[in-house]
Amino acid sequence: MSRSANALSPALNQEPHHNPARLGGTAVAFLALAAALATSTSYAIQPELTTVAGDLGSTVPVVSVVAGSAIVGYLLGLATLVPLVDHLPPNRLVAGQLTCLAAGLVLAAAARSPLALGAGLLVSGMCSSTGAQLSTLAGKHSPPQHRGRAVGSVTAGISAGILAGRIAGGALADRVGWRWTLLIFAVACVAVAAAAGVVLPRARVAAAEKYLDVIRSLPTRVATHRVLRVSAVSGALWFFSFSLVWVGLSLALALPPLRLSPTAIGSYSLAGLLGIVATRVAGALADRHGSPRVILGGLALSFVCTVTMVFTLDVAPVLLVTLALFDAGLFAAQVANQSRVLSIDPRRPAKFNSTYMVVYFVGGSLGTAVGGGLVNTVGWPGVAATAAAAIAVAAVLSVRLWSAPRTPQAANR
Repeated sequence: MSRSANALSPALNQEPHHNPARLGGTAVAFLALAAALATSTSYAIQPELTTVAGDLGSTVPVVSVVAGSAIVGYLLGLATLVPLVDHLPPNRLVAGQLTCLAAGLVLAAAARSPLALGAGLLVSGMCSSTGAQLSTLAGKHSPPQHRGRAVGSVTAGISAGILAGRIAGGALADRVGWRWTLLIFAVACVAVAAAAGVVLPRARVAAAEKYLDVIRSLPTRVATHRVLRVSAVSGALWFFSFSLVWVGLSLALALPPLRLSPTAIGSYSLAGLLGIVATRVAGALADRHGSPRVILGGLALSFVCTVTMVFTLDVAPVLLVTLALFDAGLFAAQVANQSRVLSIDPRRPAKFNSTYMVVYFVGGSLGTAVGGGLVNTVGWPGVAATAAAAIAVAAVLSVRLWSAPRTPQAANR
């Protein structure tokens, strides 16, 4: 672990006008691990939504909306905490957020009402934006020709966290209940927070802009940077699709006629393991061939998969294959898209990545929030068809961006 601190420290001790030093492999691996844990906490109780609703004396649609508060909290963290990458020492920032994340999980575990559960998940979700901070660090301190690969490695950690959260959450909930599950995740966060305080560098980075100015200028950045705007909106559409499919699937598998257990539902997330591999490959491909081709290929693959899933909920082998390819396509598109956003201004990537991720997670929050209601009203086929339509719109927006005139004026319209 000490080598990771050494790999990062030179870059963060440099003056702003110097080129950042390269990240070592150990440093990137630690960033990926921390990002995986932080991200996993937002998905830990998704396989248990029906049980949580019963324990709290509520309904599945209400608890589905409450579960979405973790993503809303993440959205707030992206807007207010990710820009701190350029203002505070990474060791203190990451360790502090992971500690607060653990506190939010403890609050959620002790909840006796949907409102209290939502408050705990909101706090934990806000602090789980540590993952986005770490991907920003990876992009900022990597040379341009390897930026996609570094971002892909940390994004692979985030992807692994999404899957591990669902899988471990389902398995633990079957054995110790959803409340103890959240407490176990909280203990893990405290442990990694202690490690982050030692491993990550302590040097402060001199910022060219004041923190509050960066926060206030978020809407302006969306309005004035065309590449950022289109990348963020298209990304929000496919994250809406991703969240809608997985929340809808968790509920559809628990309802008649299938009535699967939380462990069985959580095991479906194993299909997404291919997405972890895809993020690593997509980063390298984006470095070599450019982001547009990787994005369009990933969206095309995911669209075909969502259309197939309309008809295959009760055909487990086919559903598992299509889920694997669906995740792989969207994860690949995300890595390439985020790499492009981080390239807008390599000297100050945090504010652009923060803006991008805010818009991106608006889509994810909506997908999570409406998943339960859509399953009850239009069924699984309607959920999958809605996800396919969102991906199609994202592809159209992306193609229009690439076909537009590539002048500075056009890029900033």
